[in-house]
Amino acid sequence: MATKNKYIPLLIGTAIAVGVFIGGKLNFTDTSDRLFTTNSKKDKLNRLIDYIDYEYVDEVNTDSIVDVTVNGILDNLDPHSTYIPKEDLQRVTENMKGDFVGIGINFYPFKDTIAVIKPTAGGPSERAGIMRGDRILMADGDTLFGKTITNDLITQKLKGDKGTKVTLTVFRKSENKIFDVDVWREDIPIKSVVASYMLTDNLGFIKMNRFAESSFNEFKEALDDLKAQGASKLVLDLRDNPGGFLGIAERIADEFLEKGKLILFTRDKNGREEHTYATKRGDFEQGELYVLINENSASASEVIAGALQDNDKGIIVGRRSYGKGLVQREMALGDGSAIRLTVSRYYTPTGRSIQRPYTNGNNRAYYNDYFKRLRTGELVDEDNIKVEDSLKFTTPKGKVVYGGGGIIPDIFVPVDRNFDNETINFLRRRGHFGRFVFETLDEERDLFAAYSKYDFINNYNVSDDMVLQFQDYVNDKEGTNFSFAAYYNQLRRLIKASLGRQLFDDDSFEEILNKDDAMVQEVILLSTEYPNFKQ
Repeated sequence: MATKNKYIPLLIGTAIAVGVFIGGKLNFTDTSDRLFTTNSKKDKLNRLIDYIDYEYVDEVNTDSIVDVTVNGILDNLDPHSTYIPKEDLQRVTENMKGDFVGIGINFYPFKDTIAVIKPTAGGPSERAGIMRGDRILMADGDTLFGKTITNDLITQKLKGDKGTKVTLTVFRKSENKIFDVDVWREDIPIKSVVASYMLTDNLGFIKMNRFAESSFNEFKEALDDLKAQGASKLVLDLRDNPGGFLGIAERIADEFLEKGKLILFTRDKNGREEHTYATKRGDFEQGELYVLINENSASASEVIAGALQDNDKGIIVGRRSYGKGLVQREMALGDGSAIRLTVSRYYTPTGRSIQRPYTNGNNRAYYNDYFKRLRTGELVDEDNIKVEDSLKFTTPKGKVVYGGGGIIPDIFVPVDRNFDNETINFLRRRGHFGRFVFETLDEERDLFAAYSKYDFINNYNVSDDMVLQFQDYVNDKEGTNFSFAAYYNQLRRLIKASLGRQLFDDDSFEEILNKDDAMVQEVILLSTEYPNFKQ
């Protein structure tokens, strides 16, 4: 008996070791016949990383190797399956959530200080008395000025937990004084509805720049406000809107479609389909509707345009949209990073896929499609839009629509080469208009104090001298000696719009630009001179 007992600890230890080995191989979604098999593909990757970790001659950051590996795998799938490193995930999540915790200021690093462009309307900084043009020198005693201060450090000091306080030391140039002010951090919205106002007595305008978690509520609030002002017709501007959450786009489309109308359906790799139908909750089912799209309107924007077009609701105005008909789902990778993996395709109510062709992977030609459209003349002449007869579909009222690469509008509006050209786009991308306007206001803010918002929009004119100052400003910043004489009218328009945004709000920016916007003016013409127009 004693002899048997002495083997018991050995047997228990062996059993535990076997259990640990089995546990390491066990996938709780596997069936029992796979319990003792290994995944050679996973093992191969794991073994390679281990070899590099332990045997490679030099020190290597294997985290970076893993990132490269993940990106390499996704690059061989489709153009929209992407990797989000952990250092970017919080920013991406905040953007899609529609808010972040902070103090609510839009700032500009200027001469080694944080200059407040404007506080968020109704936000904690505005309530605490922070004003446009103020400089934030310190936060809780930590210096926030000097050549070594970075945007990351500024963000780190100003963001924090909701409900916490930060004491700011502020310099107000207009009063030449330094003072302390306490600001309590709270949720700060990241706006999706960037403009909402009345174009005419009965035509409202809403511009959306993405579809985040908060976007439907923003849209609904804007729609209700416009209806209260007398809007029986609506322009929904989805130009340059890259998309976002599919469910949010479905809810917005539901506002325009009668109960039971198909909004879209999705299909996964196994052929499973999910159909989404409009409910009875729509608040603009009878209203006249115009949707603006262009070559940068993608994904969820195309869901709305396609759902409306296929249900013969409203008029789609603009140029052929981007052509993204794939649906992604975000999946955590366990180390703070994530992937957005394509899990299905979506189809408009007539059954068309608007995903433009791609070969496997993130190929250059796919992302250079804009330049192909520019080269073929599609952006200036609708006859140059190539369609496939095999991808022809018909709406319930007999309108012919096409799949295979974006939504083709009902009314084509060519690109405005006077405004949408590489020179102007370069100046916008570089942020020169906003920075020039801030520095101008910093010296001459009192000159604009007497203007009300609508007096400014309707009566203020940018002088030739200001345009020349802008030209000198750009040349100084870029180290060039260009003349922008051929673009003076466009420069006046954008300088005035940027002034309106910093003096008043984003609505002012859009309202000033839309006075000369070809698509908006086309819609006004359709809704007034041709009120019974039917495509």
